[in-house]
Amino acid sequence: SGFAPPTQHVLEKSEVAPSKLNMKLKDVYEPLLSFFRPMTCRRKDEQTLIPCHVGEGLNTTECLKNKCCPSKTGHELKCYMPFKDNMQLTFRLLVLVAGGFLILGCLPFCCCACLQK
Repeated sequence: SGFAPPTQHVLEKSEVAPSKLNMKLKDVYEPLLSFFRPMTCRRKDEQTLIPCHVGEGLNTTECLKNKCCPSKTGHELKCYMPFKDNMQLTFRLLVLVAGGFLILGCLPFCCCACLQK
């Protein structure tokens, strides 16, 4: 009987822990995902607007909070889905790779300087 309460207490903690872990993982992966999937509201001629279903009677701020792009056509404000920004993705990957090569290029010099001391 003395061992039963600690076991129940551990089970309660393990039930709560995964939800907190999921929230922390989501907070970590969301900026990482947005870095490798940049989106833009700038539209090219051949792209079609896909409506963003976030509700009725939205203003520009609410549209942007829901990660949609505002578009004013006539007197009505409509929200549409953002587009992939391939140019921004290319630039980000280029900077990331160049930074990696710069670090790898400087690494031997740093190691030599530390070993000579």
